[in-house]
Amino acid sequence: MKIRELIIKNFGKFSNQDILLDDGINILYGENESGKSTLHAFIRGMLFGMERGRGRASLNDTYSTYEPWENPNYYSGVLRFESGGKMFRIDRNFDKYSKKAELYCEDDGEQLSIEDGDLQMLLGELSAASYDNTISVGQMKVETGQSLAAEFKNYATNYYATGNTEIDLEGTLQNLKEKKKALDKEAKDALVRKQQKRELIEQEASYVWRDIHRLEEEQDSITEELLHREEKEKQEEASGKGVIDELRPSKWRIHPVEIGLFIIFIILAVILIAKPWNYLVAIVIFLACGLYVWNRMKEGKKKEKTPPEIILEEITPEEEKIPIERLVWEKNRVEEELQEKQIQYGNLKDQLMDLDEVSEDSQWIDRRRAAIQMAIDRLNELSGELQVQLKEELNRKISEIICQITGGKYTRLLVEEDLHMSLLSEGKRIPMEQVSRGTIEQIYFSLRMTASKVLQEEENPVILDDTFAYYDDERLKRTLAWLAKNKKQVLIFTCQKREIQLLEELGLDYHKVCL
Repeated sequence: MKIRELIIKNFGKFSNQDILLDDGINILYGENESGKSTLHAFIRGMLFGMERGRGRASLNDTYSTYEPWENPNYYSGVLRFESGGKMFRIDRNFDKYSKKAELYCEDDGEQLSIEDGDLQMLLGELSAASYDNTISVGQMKVETGQSLAAEFKNYATNYYATGNTEIDLEGTLQNLKEKKKALDKEAKDALVRKQQKRELIEQEASYVWRDIHRLEEEQDSITEELLHREEKEKQEEASGKGVIDELRPSKWRIHPVEIGLFIIFIILAVILIAKPWNYLVAIVIFLACGLYVWNRMKEGKKKEKTPPEIILEEITPEEEKIPIERLVWEKNRVEEELQEKQIQYGNLKDQLMDLDEVSEDSQWIDRRRAAIQMAIDRLNELSGELQVQLKEELNRKISEIICQITGGKYTRLLVEEDLHMSLLSEGKRIPMEQVSRGTIEQIYFSLRMTASKVLQEEENPVILDDTFAYYDDERLKRTLAWLAKNKKQVLIFTCQKREIQLLEELGLDYHKVCL
C-alpha cells in the first residue's frame, strides 16, 4: 500500500488542505507546532478511525485533541492510496452526530465495506496495534508495546503450524483458556454450593439430634412417672384409703351439742305441753330436727377444703396433680414426635452421604477440564517449538538491519522471550542497559522494521515522526540509505533540515512537503 494523497477537509488546525505524496522518501518538513503530529494522527485516523472516550477520558483522547479549531461539527477528511495496482479512496466523517466511513475503488467505482474487513484486507491484515508497533513511530515513541510479543507468538504458532496466518491458533489457545477458566469457576462454584449445603444439613441435623435427645429424656420421665403412679395406686388400694382421706374430717357428722339440744327440746315439749298436744309438738320438733340434720349433711359436701387438705395439696408434687390420662396422652405424643425426628435425622444423614458422592455433572466438568488442559498443554508445547523457529528467522533479519545501520559495530541482535534483546559485538554479549540511547533507538527501529516484514503480508508505508533525534550523522546516513533501498514509501516528519542535507549528500531522491 502507498499513500498518494491526503485531503484534510477539517482536522485539528488544518482546513481544506491537500497533500500529495510520492514513492520513496517523503520529507514533511515544518517547524514546531506546524502540524506534523496532527498530520500523523490524521493518517492513523483515516486508516483505523477514532473513537471518542467516555467520561473524563474524553477530555484528553485523540478525538478531542484533534477536533477542528474552526467549525468542530465539520470533522472529516479523505485518504487516497494505491494497493494491488488500483487506486482506492477512504472518506471519513469523525463528527459524533454524522459519523461515517466509506471505501471506494476509483478505477472501477466499486464501493467496498470497511466494517466487513475490506480495508484491512487491502492493508495486508494490518491492525491498529500492529500499525503502532511497526511502521508508525511517534515522537519519542520508538519502543514497542508488549502486544508485539503476543503478535510474534501468534504468528509463529499460526504460520509454522499451518502455513496460514489467517488461522488464529493463538486465538484458539486463548479461547481454550477462557473455557477452562469458566469451567474452573463452575467447578469452584459447585464446590462452594455443595459445602454450603453440607453446612446447612449438618446444622439442621444437629438441631434434630438435640430434639431427639430432649424427647428421649421427656419420654423416660413420663414413663417413670406413670410407673410411680401405678405403684402408688396399688399401695392406696391395699391400705383402704389415701393420705387425704386420713386427714380430711367427715363432712356428714353433726355436732354433739346440737343433738343434745334436739333431745332437750323434745323432752320439754312432752313435759310442758298438755296432752295430747305435747306428742304432736314433740313429733313436729323431731321432724324439724331431722330436716335440719339432713340439710347440714348436704351442706357438708359443699364446704371448703379443710386446712389439712390445703396443706397436703401444697406439698403434693405437681406431677401427682396431673391426671393419668393426660400423662398417657403426653407419652403417645412424645413417642410420635420422637419417631418423626428419628426419620428426619436419618434422611439428613442420607443427604450427607449423597453429597460425598461425585455427581454426573461434576464428572462431566472434570472430564472437560482435563481435555481442555491437555489441548492447552499441547498447543503451548507446539507454540514453544514454533517460536524457536521464528526466533532464528527474526534474529537473522534483525541482525542484518542493525549491522547495516550501525556500520558493522554490532553484528548481531538477539531477541529472547518477551522481546528482551541484547547485542553481539566482537563476540561479546552486551545487554541493552549498557548501550547509549541512540543505539537503543536503532535497536527498536530494527525490531519494528523486521516485525513489519515478518508480520505484514503487504508492504505498507513507514511513517516516522521526529524519530532520529538521538542518531548521529553517520548512523542517520546509513538508516536513510537502508530506508531508500528497502522501503517503497517512507514518510519522515521533521523539524530539522538534517535529513534533507544528508539525503542530498547521499544523492538519494526525495519528495519534500512543507507544512
